[in-house]
Parts: sequence; C-alpha cells; structure tokens
Amino acid sequence: MKKFVLAAAVAALTAALVPVTASAQNITTVNGKAVPKARADSLLKQVASNGQGQAITPELEAQVKDEVVLREIFIQEAEKRAIPQSAAYKDQMEQARQMILIRTLFDDFKKKNPVTDAEASAEYDKYKAANAGLEYRARHILVEKEDDAKALIAQIKAGAKFEELATKNSKDPGSAANGGDLDFANPNGYVPEFSQAIKLLKKGEMTETPVKTQFGYHVIRLEDTREATFPAFDDVKAQLKQRIEQQKVGAFQQELKSKAKTDYKWSK
Repeated sequence: MKKFVLAAAVAALTAALVPVTASAQNITTVNGKAVPKARADSLLKQVASNGQGQAITPELEAQVKDEVVLREIFIQEAEKRAIPQSAAYKDQMEQARQMILIRTLFDDFKKKNPVTDAEASAEYDKYKAANAGLEYRARHILVEKEDDAKALIAQIKAGAKFEELATKNSKDPGSAANGGDLDFANPNGYVPEFSQAIKLLKKGEMTETPVKTQFGYHVIRLEDTREATFPAFDDVKAQLKQRIEQQKVGAFQQELKSKAKTDYKWSK
C-alpha cells in the first residue's frame, strides 16, 4: 500500500512539474500559441554579434523579448491572411534563401582561411616600402582655362593671397574651402603631371606657368616637405587584416567564377 501511495505521489509531482518546465522554455503565449524562449535567445545573439561588441543588458533583453512577441502577433495575422501561399512571399523567400546561403558560404571561407599576423605584417611592410621617402604639402588652384590660371599667377605675384584666390576660384571642392591645401601626401598619389611639377618646386615656390592635367589647369605652391611617417603596425593591424580578408574573399569568388562550367557571357 505504501509503495502504491509513493508511486502516486511521484506521478503527481512529475505531472505538476511538466507545465512549469514547458513554461520556462517559453516567453509567453499569443492566441494560445507558445513563443519559445530560444527564439529570443537566437535574436539576442544576432543583435549582440552585429552590434560591434554591444553589451547584453537587461534593457536589451527586454527589447528583444518585446520584438519576438510582436513578431509572433504579426506572423499569426500574416498566416491567417494566407500570405505564405502568395507568389510575392515565395519570391522574396527564395531571394532571401539565396543571399543567406551565399553569405554563409563566404563566412565559412573566412573562418577556414583566417588572416594571420604575418600576412598583415607583410602587407604593412609592402605599404611602407611603396610610400617611403618625402611627403609634399602643396596648395593648388584648379581652373578650366589656361588663361584663367595665368591671370591668377599674375595676381599672386602682384601680392594677392594664394589662399584667398584658391577659396574663391578653385574648382577642386576637396581643397578650395581650405585655401587649396592638399595636406602632406606622397607625390606618387597624384596624376603624373602634378607629381612632376611639385617635385621641381622648393619650399615656398609657386609654378611659373599653369600645369595642365586631365582635370584642368593648376597653379601650385609647395608649402613644405617631410619624411614619410607611418602609424605603428599594431594601430593599423585590424584594418590591414580586414583588407586582406576582403582580397581573399574576392579571389575566392573569382576562382569559383572561373571554374564554373557555363556558356554565359559576362557583362564585365
């Protein structure tokens, strides 16, 4: 008799615990349908990973739960209206499926082909070698016509301020507001005609004649020169790794494209 009573008590306790356990796995119910806690956990993980280290706070958890429950309300209404059976829904789902597959493919590639510190260091050394030497700080005034450039040179020689004329007349939107100032830069970064012209100038000198490039006619004055400076490797390592990673993914894409058997004629 005691064994029977004990068994009955255990059974009753188990039955009582089942709803509690099931409830713990759900956030709530909407119109009688459970909203799984796992759904909120998954969204919270996604939000945190896409938020550049965003901290998971009680406020964020509450917002995610609100979003998950609200989505369930909308989903139920969409299903009630037979949206999942519509052609528009199916088309969008197929597009989403393709994009998710492709994104996951490249995420998997990046995970299996991580950029090493050695690769980043080699890229850093290559950049330094290509940009070593003098940096030039120049000002310029860009105009469309050669006669306009000659007139500006005459005005400057007569005492007009280079910076004021640049602000008023230059067609280069990137430097005009700064009096034509281009800041320090490697001369090889400019078009050849401009690069050659500033290399011939001494500090404080201005071009005697307009310099013609594909952009128009330039009046150039050399402000100063200095030895090229570079940020420390550790300060730019993350950016270098990101750039190398992009290059690797691009090469992987081209490899897949070249290996594919198709008679399709690419537009580019």
